[in-house]
Amino acid sequence: VQLQASGGGLVQTGGYLRVSCAASGSIASTSVMGWYRQAPGKQRELVAATTASGDTTYHDSVKGRFTISRGNAKNTVYLQMNSLKPEDTAVYYCNCFWTNEDGRYNYWGQGTLVTVSS
Repeated sequence: VQLQASGGGLVQTGGYLRVSCAASGSIASTSVMGWYRQAPGKQRELVAATTASGDTTYHDSVKGRFTISRGNAKNTVYLQMNSLKPEDTAVYYCNCFWTNEDGRYNYWGQGTLVTVSS
């Protein structure tokens, strides 16, 4: 499984961006796909995640501003980011995770840079 992220860029405070991530290969129907971010000098943190059935979770700092969704084929995940703030500046990584009787599977995309200017 490979994850390909796209859609990052430079935006002004208050602006919006959508980042996308497509998984190639076979992923489990029970997979959780999500977005993490890592700002300079900080640890990677979970931004948002969603199950294939649509359950979602968000970091407190993005609730009400970001929306995560999966495509109809369930192998893509999107993160719509509105009302962006400078503190949202980070490299955003997509992630796909599942477990089954064969083991634990955890995949990462290459990261896409989001820069919010003040």
